[in-house]
Amino acid sequence: MVNSAAFAKHDHTKCVAQGLKTASSLCDARRARMTPIRRRVLEILLAEHKAMGAYDVLERLRRDGLADKPPVAYRALNFLVEQGLVHRVEKLNAYVACDNPQAQHQPMFLICDTCQHVAERQNNLVEDLGTVIDAESGFQVQKMVFEAQGLCPSCQRVE
Repeated sequence: MVNSAAFAKHDHTKCVAQGLKTASSLCDARRARMTPIRRRVLEILLAEHKAMGAYDVLERLRRDGLADKPPVAYRALNFLVEQGLVHRVEKLNAYVACDNPQAQHQPMFLICDTCQHVAERQNNLVEDLGTVIDAESGFQVQKMVFEAQGLCPSCQRVE
């Protein structure tokens, strides 16, 4: 299933509000501390629907008067990744908010080459492939990254 919100114009207010509510509940249940900076970093990523580099996030924090040192952004991003609230998009060396942080999963990312929006696809493809690799080779897969590049529907219409 692809989260089409990343590729469609819509009001991000609902995405952000729901994402922050879910994150707060998950952190409370896990006894993980959601600091104001961590919350703001997640809010920034939820509002964008595209991957952002750590320095882009840091610039937003700087404008908000919250931080001006790279370790602050990296620590917040690492916490959010550890909690499953954010994913790292390897190809872009950037981060994107998770569409379904309640579920343990290994997503596939669809990355638009033009607008840089990122959609998260959730299915069993990645897990199934890991199982096949393990069964055939005995290699135990701990992490796989699947990222597909192309053009989103909006950018296809422009070209």
